Amino acid sequence: MQDKTGPGGELTLRTLAMPGDANAAGDIFGGWVMAQMDLAAGIRAAEIAHGRVVTVAVKEMVFEMPVKIGDTLCIYTNLERIGHSSITLIIEVWAQRYLTPHMDKVTAATFVMVALDKEGHPTAVKAG
Repeated sequence: MQDKTGPGGELTLRTLAMPGDANAAGDIFGGWVMAQMDLAAGIRAAEIAHGRVVTVAVKEMVFEMPVKIGDTLCIYTNLERIGHSSITLIIEVWAQRYLTPHMDKVTAATFVMVALDKEGHPTAVKAG
């Protein structure tokens, strides 16, 4: 199911789906895709917070399309909300199909990140 509106947010991470990330049929493991989403969320949230962040929640994910070996995974992040110590991001995953410009939306989820101080305790987001 291709989303006609295109990706939303800022391109935060691009990576290549390799054979070691796939099952015997050539489909990339959902857990690998989710790990890439978590990396992108961490990158974007750390930039916003100007410091250390951790993932505290991932809201519902549904895989709409498979990712295949050779596809380029393109992960977009969109800031939804900044709380006292939390940052909520909408993460969209798009697959640029192998050797083509064609992009399919794979999945999306809401990630909630929390800023931490040097001792690992929640701290106010120092956005700005």
